[in-house]
Order: sequence, then structure tokens, then C-alpha cells
Amino acid sequence: MSGGGFVPEDVFEQYADDYDRWFEEHPAEYRAELARVRVLLPPIVPSSVEVGVGSGRFAAPLGIPLGIEPSPALCRMARQRGIEVIRAIGEAIPFRDASIPSVLMVTVICFLEDPPRVLAELRRILVPGGAVVLAFIERGGPTHKKYLHEGGKGRFLSRARFYSKEEVQALLETAGFRITAVDPRAGFCVIAAQKS
Repeated sequence: MSGGGFVPEDVFEQYADDYDRWFEEHPAEYRAELARVRVLLPPIVPSSVEVGVGSGRFAAPLGIPLGIEPSPALCRMARQRGIEVIRAIGEAIPFRDASIPSVLMVTVICFLEDPPRVLAELRRILVPGGAVVLAFIERGGPTHKKYLHEGGKGRFLSRARFYSKEEVQALLETAGFRITAVDPRAGFCVIAAQKS
């Protein structure tokens, strides 16, 4: 969930346990989000990666072995869930060009200072035709409105910059991706795209 320089890292450091606890306290919503991401995710291989892996709540059940995460506290949690985590930011991912087949980013784009730069990094590390799946809370949607009034996620989301589905699609297309699927239900939008 934490991804770049827009939200101070110390927010995630200070509230890492609160952030992670949200998934325990909202099992139905968590399972629904996980299921919708799983549908659009390509088959997972040993070099699949989640950028902004957070505490590993998506990577672990989806079988994604690698994670990028700037927050030390969240890195520790993800490692406890069996993820190999590299402490880094989305604007400077320490992988070779064209070396990764698929990337997942869940509720990360809203915390990035420079989304085009991060999307350019994703395109750089992906193999030709590689897949990116972005899941995010759509601005003004039911999920956005609900979470902003909750203590757990609201603490983080109050620092976020939200986008519409169309804005995220435009960002992806400008970065050199072709949209392959969009699931916008309930304001938790999941977009799959391919490096073109």
C-alpha cells in the first residue's frame, strides 16, 4: 500500500500494525478485493512482483514471491508472510530492463508523488508484452467515501490523491501500456494492461 514519496514513510511506520489489522477486521471486503485482483492477474511465476507490497496481504495469498516496499515495518510483515522483499521505491526499482513478466500494484497509485515516473519504471522492468495489474480506490466511489470515514484506512487515505478510472487508464496508455481489462465495481477498480 505504500509506494513512493507522496505519503511520508513515517505514517506507514507509525501505523503499520493498524494498517495490517484492517484486513483482519474487514475479512469480507478483503476477500472480495483479493478475488477480483486474482481474476485479472496472469499466471504467477518466480519473478512476478508486487510493487508497494505493504504487509504482504495480497502477494502472499496470490502466490507472488517478490515485493518492493519502502517502509521497513511493512517489509518485516511481508517477510513474515514469506515474501522476498526488497526495500526500494517505485520510482527506482532495482530490477534489470525487461526482466519481470508481471507486476501488481494495489492501492499504491494514490500514494505516489510521481505516478508517470513509477509507470515508466514498471514498463522498463517488464518483458515485452508483460502485464501490469493496478487496483485502486476510485475517486468519489462508494469505497472511497466509506474508507475516509473509517479510522483504520482513513488515516492513510486522508493523505492520498485519488484518481478516476479514466485518469488511471490515460496514465497507463501514456506510459506505453494497452488496457486489456477493467473491473470498476463498487469503486475498487482493477485494471489489467499489457506493455505495448
